[in-house]
Amino acid sequence: MPEIAADQEHQAPQPRTAAVPTYDAEILTDMLPLYYRRLFPHEPFYRWLSYGLTEDGVFCNREISFTLVDDIYIRYLCFDTQAELEKEICSRNPVKIDIGPVLHTRPKNHRTVPGGLIPVQRELVFDIDMTDYDDVRTCCSGAEVCQKCWKFMVLAARILDVALREDFGFEHILWVFSGRRGIHCWVCDYQARHLDGRGRFAVAEYLNIITYVNFSGGNSPRVAFGDRQHHSIKRALKIVEPMFEEVVLEDQNLFGTPKGVTKLLNMVHDDAARGELESYLKKNVEDGAHSRVVWETFLKYSNSMRTSSANAWSRKLKNIVQEVQLGLLYPRLDINVTRGFNHLLKSPFCIHPSTGKVCVPFSVSAVAKFDPTSVATITQLLHEINAFDDKTKSCTEEPESKIRIKDHKKTSMFKGVVVFEEFLSKLNRSLKASSLQF
Repeated sequence: MPEIAADQEHQAPQPRTAAVPTYDAEILTDMLPLYYRRLFPHEPFYRWLSYGLTEDGVFCNREISFTLVDDIYIRYLCFDTQAELEKEICSRNPVKIDIGPVLHTRPKNHRTVPGGLIPVQRELVFDIDMTDYDDVRTCCSGAEVCQKCWKFMVLAARILDVALREDFGFEHILWVFSGRRGIHCWVCDYQARHLDGRGRFAVAEYLNIITYVNFSGGNSPRVAFGDRQHHSIKRALKIVEPMFEEVVLEDQNLFGTPKGVTKLLNMVHDDAARGELESYLKKNVEDGAHSRVVWETFLKYSNSMRTSSANAWSRKLKNIVQEVQLGLLYPRLDINVTRGFNHLLKSPFCIHPSTGKVCVPFSVSAVAKFDPTSVATITQLLHEINAFDDKTKSCTEEPESKIRIKDHKKTSMFKGVVVFEEFLSKLNRSLKASSLQF
């Protein structure tokens, strides 16, 4: 079962004595030193990437990259200790930190290693970007995101999480908001980290059930069911079906325009049946009708055709309703990220330079309550620290040393750190159960 972050509902102290300044990307470099010194969770971050030092080179051979101001990109960094990594982060104040694989030797030796660096382990990672849903979301586009289109990410996280746990037996799965419009998934089990390239390819292909067919000048999503539905397809449908009407028909009103009706028609993968359906919709649905009306008419027609006689609707298109639902709502994976052993992925707790928001972990059990539009910016976090400190000073005369509170607990980043700590605690228990010391 997914770990349940009970403390995710807790509210950290957030005094509001003054209006929070708007994030300004121009002064990000002025704020990063304070963020890395006071808020970045250096010790938990090290505990994660070191895995209790249970394997040789698991931390010191890990490639870390920094992106500095003016897009200066530094690869092949590696560190021996937490103190060394923390010192370098606080010294360079990177705009972005990327995490790569554990290599067979120190990454910094890349120029002198005969045959080049060889990756020996790496978390199994998934990257889901909201822009891949631009053809099915009408509320936003591009870099924009709102609570309506966040539901695509809700479904993606739920479907992937249960598949990884039930079909592959993985337990240690970290979900992270990308800071702007997507989510990242880090599978940290020993077996996942040690998958070779073929194993990663197999997992990616198993989970990637959507193919795209170029049709009428655009890509139309297709899901092949086969004669017998695989159990993973049935499980995904149980997650998708209850939210299909809310997300596709109501929030997005996807079929409420001629373009949207064409998208529905293009998912019918039989030329004759598609033409018949198009004629039926033109006769029975007014232009500009709500998606709910279009969908109900489509259901009525497909059901009547499937039961009336032996035709494409009763054979080739017998699962067309479910195929449309999954084609529109199943996770759209960047499988090259998952397949790649050498791929570097943005670290949790980075600050996204465009939005100023923290790449904060979230609990999959509470993903529907996660609001990407309210994730704290670095500006807000520093404001919250100052507001908390000012209020504390005015309410107590005790020496500061006696009431020392960790800075992240003074801010709305608190919940994300709690999720991360709970993830690490479970990982710790698993390592101890395997007679390993974390």
